Amino acid sequence: MIKGKFPNDKFEQLETPFYYYDMELLRKTLIAITKETENKPFHVHYALKANFNPIILKEIASFGFGADCVSGNEILRAIECGFDPSKIAFAGVGKTDKEINIGLDNNIFCFNVESIPEIEVINKLAEKKGKIASVALRINPNVDARTHKYITTGLYENKFGINEQDLPKTIQTVKSSPNIKLIGIHFHIGSQITDLTSFEDLCVKVKSIRNWFKQEGIDLPVLNVGGGLGINYQHPNHFPIADFESYFRLFEKYLDLWENQTLHFELGRSVVAPCGSLISRAVFIKEGIKKNFLIIDAGMTDLIRPALYQAFHHIENISSDEEYTPYDVVGPICESSDMFAEQIMLNRSKRGDLIAIRSAGAYGETMVSRYNCRDLPASYFSDTL
Repeated sequence: MIKGKFPNDKFEQLETPFYYYDMELLRKTLIAITKETENKPFHVHYALKANFNPIILKEIASFGFGADCVSGNEILRAIECGFDPSKIAFAGVGKTDKEINIGLDNNIFCFNVESIPEIEVINKLAEKKGKIASVALRINPNVDARTHKYITTGLYENKFGINEQDLPKTIQTVKSSPNIKLIGIHFHIGSQITDLTSFEDLCVKVKSIRNWFKQEGIDLPVLNVGGGLGINYQHPNHFPIADFESYFRLFEKYLDLWENQTLHFELGRSVVAPCGSLISRAVFIKEGIKKNFLIIDAGMTDLIRPALYQAFHHIENISSDEEYTPYDVVGPICESSDMFAEQIMLNRSKRGDLIAIRSAGAYGETMVSRYNCRDLPASYFSDTL
């Protein structure tokens, strides 16, 4: 079994758990995205919710990408780390007045609005500032992302977006809002999508809705299809970079853009997940009746994805080359859900071995907590370690 390459000698000196980022892999990923989008009317906005570590953000910003933010503080963090405000899209179903004002004050690219009341509030706040707010309507296309229900966002029963039957009323609200400028439509059907036919289905709905707007006499310079491209969690060493070529070519093939129309993407997980690993130590090997437990010092407070929606992460014992044996890999938190994997094959482990939980660069560090009064994990980078 191929293992990842880690500077174990340097890791031995560090207190665990901690996040480790392979910056060379991040740069290769950013180069791959740039290659597939250059010389095309495509614009990528990196989704900060995946990872807002300043070192990571500055690297992404240096490639000229925009930002997809879901809070006022994310907008501020993006700007601090070098993202151009004119490339920042602000999404979210519950934007507060304070957050909307942050967007207005910084002249961001657009607000992805998700309801009629939100349009009315943004119009009033923009009026007070004497500004015109550019908005894209987030429309619920009722497209099944074929992924976990907690990360499916484009079905009618989801809380996100404006349903199609409400579009006529929404358009009337926009027309009666003098401080609102409608520039586009926005979609996001879910996350960790590996079945690309879901995106084909999305393209069909986008074209249909775009044609409806055209019939209403409304030109839309911006089409935003969100993000959601999945990665290979099972084999991070064999497939370290997502299939950006197939992803972008699909939209180029099925979503023919009109003249002066641009296509926007909001990628997060596929950009940063592969480059990050959570490094932990084996604390105890506990022998059960029918199985053995590998108890490590990282827990659900450091990486919540497995506990939150049974997410899979490839795990390696990077200290051992002994024969493989099955373990339940669990953390120290006082919750039965604090389990990273059940009955997975790892090199025979002992107390003190270094354990790497792979593909943790997205929704890992960004979702840590201090439950059980736990210390927050540090972060280290291949460039500086």
